Amino acid sequence: MSLHDAPLSRSELESVSSLPLEAQEEILSLLEDLAQAEKETKLYRLYPDTGPLRRELYPKHLQFFAAPDQERCMMAANRVGKTWGVGGYETALHLTGEYPDWWQGRRFTHPIEAWAAGDTSETTRDIVQAALMGPLAELGTGLIPAANIIGEPTKRAGVPGAMDTGRIRHKSGGTSLIGFKSFDQGRKKFQGTAKHLVWLDEEPDPLVYDECMLRLMTTDGMMLCTFTPLEGLTEIALRFLPGLAPTVDVVANRYG
Repeated sequence: MSLHDAPLSRSELESVSSLPLEAQEEILSLLEDLAQAEKETKLYRLYPDTGPLRRELYPKHLQFFAAPDQERCMMAANRVGKTWGVGGYETALHLTGEYPDWWQGRRFTHPIEAWAAGDTSETTRDIVQAALMGPLAELGTGLIPAANIIGEPTKRAGVPGAMDTGRIRHKSGGTSLIGFKSFDQGRKKFQGTAKHLVWLDEEPDPLVYDECMLRLMTTDGMMLCTFTPLEGLTEIALRFLPGLAPTVDVVANRYG
């Protein structure tokens, strides 16, 4: 960053430029620190009280957060904030315990174990992992604040830049765990220990979905799904939209 790249007005820039070089360098260093801090604290700036991105403009998102259901799905068009603004945001809150004052949804007062998954290893890395943790080279630039990430995450074998498990500092003082998976690993890779939260970004195979639900049974855990129904009224889509299931008469007329 140079002073000309800094977020200063023209008059402010002219004032700074008239200062001694040492003072200019000090100001530039402070601006760089501020820019880095903003990159590492995204969680605290979503859904503000006021401004052009104030949360009252996102009633569907708030309704999703407040819903008491164990299984919740944001099924919507592309580019409406499903990944960052819904699944990633809520997952980051539960992992850290850093809930905003306005939060009306469920709260965990203790560390949790969670999974986050996408359809392939690459999309999990490039979308889900990036939303929560940031890329490996810029750890802490996702929705989980850098100060809450403990050490380096373990790496996933065979997928460059992909994370396997991360440790997250919870507000209670304990440590949450986030594991990254992908649907292309198959159902058996989703077997194992109990989880408090599973976030599936993109529509999963029903066998994977059901296996994830088993992980939530003993913890009264939560399932979050965020996807665009590109395949139409599939089995998973109809679980959340049962009223759209074709009737017997419709099926009979369609197929004779």
